Amino acid sequence: MEDCIFCRIVRREIPAEIVWEDEALLAFMDIGPIIRGHTLVIPKVHHDPIEDTPDEIVAALFRSAKRIAAAQRESLGAEGINIIQNNGRCSGQAVFHIHVHVIPRYSDDGHHWNWDAKSYGDPSEMADLADKIRGALA
Repeated sequence: MEDCIFCRIVRREIPAEIVWEDEALLAFMDIGPIIRGHTLVIPKVHHDPIEDTPDEIVAALFRSAKRIAAAQRESLGAEGINIIQNNGRCSGQAVFHIHVHVIPRYSDDGHHWNWDAKSYGDPSEMADLADKIRGALA
């Protein structure tokens, strides 16, 4: 896509600090890192959302995220890694070109996800939702 910022990075129209690439994928530093070392992995061909992205691209994205995570642990001394893939504006996606965030984590990094776990008021509600999902998978 002409105006997609990630496509423009792939075409080298916008500078990026590239850490790795192959024929299909590109990994580069996020310019708005949650934690220093935050890296994005993208396919060179524009795809979005995840459900419209070919399976082989999704698999390659996560294989590459695993490789970047190992490099972050080794080179940056990361104690943990968050690997995140957001889909849709309400999930936090800002660039609509599928991408995976690989974020090095440290016990003293000060970042918190503010996870507010909920519960099902009635087990039948969970079962009903599971039935809907199973039905869509069939």
